[in-house]
Order: sequence, then C-alpha cells, then structure tokens
Amino acid sequence: MKKNIGILGSGIVGQTLAEGFVKYGYPVVIGTGHPEKLAAWQEKVGNKVLVGSFNEATKSADIIVLAVKGSVAKNVLEQCGLHNLKGKVVIDATNPISEDPPVNGVLKFFTTLNTSLMEQLQNSFRESHFVKAFNSVGAHLMVNPDFGEEKPTMFICGNSVEAKAEVKDILDQFGWETEDVGKDEAARAIEPLCILWCIPGFNHNQWDHAFRLLKK
Repeated sequence: MKKNIGILGSGIVGQTLAEGFVKYGYPVVIGTGHPEKLAAWQEKVGNKVLVGSFNEATKSADIIVLAVKGSVAKNVLEQCGLHNLKGKVVIDATNPISEDPPVNGVLKFFTTLNTSLMEQLQNSFRESHFVKAFNSVGAHLMVNPDFGEEKPTMFICGNSVEAKAEVKDILDQFGWETEDVGKDEAARAIEPLCILWCIPGFNHNQWDHAFRLLKK
C-alpha cells in the first residue's frame, strides 16, 4: 500500500505535487491556513485529496512535503506539532527567497553561502528526516517533465540514507533522474539552483527548462 502524503502549502507547488501523488496512487492530505483558497481546486480533483489544517495534514502522514514560502517554513512546521513530525521524512521544496525584488533577473536570498534554509530547519526539527528536492524547477515541470528521451536531474541531499531512498522512489515515478549530492550541507549548493533556474524566466520569459547532470 502507498504511504500517506501530507502536503504543507496550498499554492501552485503544493497543488501540483498533490495531483502528482494522486496520479500514482498515494493518499494525500493538503494542509493550509486558508482552505477557502482551495475550494475551486478541490472541486477539480474531487475527493482524491483531503484539505485540512497543517496539523491535520501531518498527523496521519508517513511522508511530509514542505511547499510553503521559505520565510514561513519554520512557523508552519511548528504549527504541525513536534509529535506529528517525529521520525518522518520531510521533502523540503522551499527556497530562502528574500522579499527584495530580483536585480537583473537574480533573486536575493535571506541566507548566506555558508548556510541553507534546510540546515536551519533540520537543526530545529532534529527528529525529522529532511530531504531537499523540487526546489530548482517550476511547478509545471515537477511531475513527468517532458524533455524527449532525456530525463532532467533532480539534485537531492539529506542526512538520512533511508529517507533519500524513499524520495528517489518518488522521483523515479515522477519521471526524474536523481542525483544524491550528500548530507544537509549540500543544500547550500542546491538551494541557489533556484536563482539560476529563474534568471532566464525573469530576463527572457523562458520557464520551460530544467537541469541535467552529464556524466562520462
């Protein structure tokens, strides 16, 4: 039986990933602070996705997806309750994007090169197993991206080998090649890929691209 998925965040990323999990047979609860914003979307997906509070989304979840603004990520997790997060895989799709506007297409982060948002979250919620993923591509390409015969690469990192293996299984289903680049510190390199991915979009309105790691 597929594991239960709890998605934190009702924006386009949360909605897209929820639909992706449903497509592959996972039970999904999406947690939000504004359920009214999901009324039209829930009519579209029907009863395949339940909508509840952040606490409700994590209570019965085996795997949690964090898909909120980076600036509120810690607060949202705190609302879930430590008992609902303990021992669970948390797929971290967030980015530490500043409120400042981009300059020449380059986003600003509220972190530095010597730390990452995921490291901060893992340090605050030590009994959860964070895995960075889905942060370096647009929502419309997160599930079954079509680039012909070539699969794009999703870079992941995290301290738990077992948690990363579970995330890899999901990425396999979602049509990605997975590149595990190490432990939490590697999020310092993965998170800025969001900045790089967005530059062609802001400067040239080009959003249909993804990264691929080539190997000999």
